[in-house]
Amino acid sequence: MLMDDMGWGDLGVFGEPNRETVNLDQLAKEGMIFPSFYSANPLCSPSRAALLSGRLPIRNGFYTSNDHARNAYTPQEIMGGIPDYEILLPEILKEAGYRNKIIGKWHLGQQRQYHPLKHGFHEWFGSPNCHFGPYDNKVTPNIPVYKDAEMAGRFFQDFLIDTQSGESNLTQLYIQEALTFLEAQASSGAPFFLYWAVDATHEPLYASKPFLGRSRRGMYGDAVMELDYGVGKIINKLLELGVAENTLVFFSSDNGAATYAKTQGGSNGPFLCGKETTFEGGMREPTIAWWPSVIKPGQVSHQIGSLMDLYTTLLKLAGRQPPADRVVDGIDLTEVLLKNTEVERPLFYYRGNELMAVRLGDYKAHLWTWTNSLQEFNKGIDFCPGENIENVTTHAQVNNTMQPLLFHIGRDPGEKYVIRPNTMEYKQNIGLLMAAVQEHRKHLVPGIPQLNMCDRAVMNWSPPGCEKLGQCYQAPSTNPQKCSWPH
Repeated sequence: MLMDDMGWGDLGVFGEPNRETVNLDQLAKEGMIFPSFYSANPLCSPSRAALLSGRLPIRNGFYTSNDHARNAYTPQEIMGGIPDYEILLPEILKEAGYRNKIIGKWHLGQQRQYHPLKHGFHEWFGSPNCHFGPYDNKVTPNIPVYKDAEMAGRFFQDFLIDTQSGESNLTQLYIQEALTFLEAQASSGAPFFLYWAVDATHEPLYASKPFLGRSRRGMYGDAVMELDYGVGKIINKLLELGVAENTLVFFSSDNGAATYAKTQGGSNGPFLCGKETTFEGGMREPTIAWWPSVIKPGQVSHQIGSLMDLYTTLLKLAGRQPPADRVVDGIDLTEVLLKNTEVERPLFYYRGNELMAVRLGDYKAHLWTWTNSLQEFNKGIDFCPGENIENVTTHAQVNNTMQPLLFHIGRDPGEKYVIRPNTMEYKQNIGLLMAAVQEHRKHLVPGIPQLNMCDRAVMNWSPPGCEKLGQCYQAPSTNPQKCSWPH
């Protein structure tokens, strides 16, 4: 279960004061929580590419080299997508006899060669893009929603989102798709992989009518409450079907909460900044594992984890090995889940083509700092609202590699208090962190950047199946050019 822009502090179990996530809090009580679990990137597309490939975006190509340290993703006009040479998790599970379904947001390329059914999934209900719009289908086409290989309609046309009230039935559709899939798989007896990638907590926010106005947190809280309801329905279905004790459920988010959205975004708890940044708020995720009779209830794991670890862990549980011909960044968490052990590993924080920071144990070193440019900040785009830490939340890209900024993020999770370079603590720890960086860079072979080129001609003008719905539109002439990534 992968949420979209949901922050570490959005769940009751992680301290959200309104305690409105009753099902997720119960899931945590019955399973294991990971307070130090991370995405592989502070933005949606690269994070999702890393989850499904087990590899950092710098390796799998989900980055841009158009400019230094820029976040990039897959909007409608992107020409790239997940490369064929990446071997995705569902591809290997498919070979192992699993039936695979993705529900919700794909975001790894919108042209048909990049679609989920080309990369190991048997079924799909959702969209290649986020639910932006509405558009006019002349300058910009509305974004399609797919049922398997063909579109079933478009956002704001066939799949309605009321831009005034936020009302939409999309989450209910995503819940029902999950329940129907689980019933079919339980009936067949075949193993399954369900990737529930819902996106109601990404702007523009939406929730179905029964949930509108229910939360004390406003529209964002309404969306969270409905997703929590969906988690409860899915868990109850697993129990009802008698397959819960043979099913690992893993809940997390693709990146930190969009703090720039202010009250329309989530909470990153005690952590600094949010989505788009490599501070803790941008990449530390609310994470729960649940597996009745296998994972002991009520546990807290202090393992430093990554969404990339799901690749290696799920393959191990399915009796398969990761490809041996490439570097896989995810580690096997099987023993962590079963015995609550810990494995020391460095964690690398990338923004675009730049390694911004590294964590080892409780220490984190910033090689570069940057929130966003002063020009963008002056337009009202603030990735760290209410959080100004001198020489840390910089609006210029500051190169600290000669003397990295060091933090102990156990006692200082908000990255507020820099450990001074003249202290013994700094001298004893910075060398270990930089050695990890040196070892990482020694074996790094960047992938071909997929997020450099854009062309309006490749937008969702005539997706597969559009002719059956009378929704094929005229594309402009092709005009490839470098994408602009201001952040």
